[in-house]
Amino acid sequence: MKNLRICFAGTPAFAAAHLLALLKAGHHVVAVYTQPDRPAGRGKKLQASPVKKIALENMLPVFQPSSLRPLQETESLASLNCDLMVVVAYGLLLPKAILDVPRLGCLNVHASLLPRWRGAAPIERALLAGDKVSGVTIMQMDEGLDTGAMLNKESVKISATDNRLNLEERLQIAGQAALIRTLGDLEKYQSEATVQNDEDSNYAAKLEKSEAFIDWRLSASEIDRQIRAGIGRNPAYTVLNDQRLRILKGTVSVESYNAKPGQIVESEKSHFTVSCGSGALDIQRVQLPGKSPATVKDISNSRPELFSRDVAFDHRQPK
Repeated sequence: MKNLRICFAGTPAFAAAHLLALLKAGHHVVAVYTQPDRPAGRGKKLQASPVKKIALENMLPVFQPSSLRPLQETESLASLNCDLMVVVAYGLLLPKAILDVPRLGCLNVHASLLPRWRGAAPIERALLAGDKVSGVTIMQMDEGLDTGAMLNKESVKISATDNRLNLEERLQIAGQAALIRTLGDLEKYQSEATVQNDEDSNYAAKLEKSEAFIDWRLSASEIDRQIRAGIGRNPAYTVLNDQRLRILKGTVSVESYNAKPGQIVESEKSHFTVSCGSGALDIQRVQLPGKSPATVKDISNSRPELFSRDVAFDHRQPK
């Protein structure tokens, strides 16, 4: 159904990829909604969202309201005479008045196999929970939080080494394919939509800064998942000599040690090993305060004492 007049709403790079997929597939995107420009970088200059950049490159009208609740926003959307709105990680609530404007409603591309994870951080929550599979759901939006009827799903396996960045990349590819496939026979998919079972749902809240702090009393596998879930957005960290040390890559050790949680029990050129509540974790990549990410091997060449045996990380979370 490439003759549909589509409005697109999204903000980050994940959403921009879906906008590109629509354009490359020949769909008629009449306007783009994205969040207002935000200050970013050291200079705190206003930066356009990835979605806005794609829209401008393709000479598409861009709307950036701070809220869609005012009546004038409903009237503005209605004036575009769109058949459908496609929403991907937009970041603003769509009130009922907006949902009711497009003739065919609003579709959402959600990075979870609904109803497993509803909310803003389904990728991180899936990793933290140790899920073996994730995916993308194309959903007919309603007034609830990711509660609408499901039109299409695409599964993506989660490996033991996946982190937020590479899992998001695979979900992005799956979402693009599922969206284009759904729009190709939208009437059929809408007529066969499946209602979600609310009892199977979990709330995927955004990760709080406090959740990035490593409690070494947890198991090695739990901390490994915490590290992988934080890559790229909320890096896991610990405290060494009253300074934050980001832990960027680790693997569950095959060895076990009789030591206090948080104590370094082995120190090699390529990694150091930390005792956990159960098991131990081999750490290969870190980030020192004010420095770029680096391998333990590179740091050990200049500061061999930093990760020596019997050094212990602080259990107290910084204020």
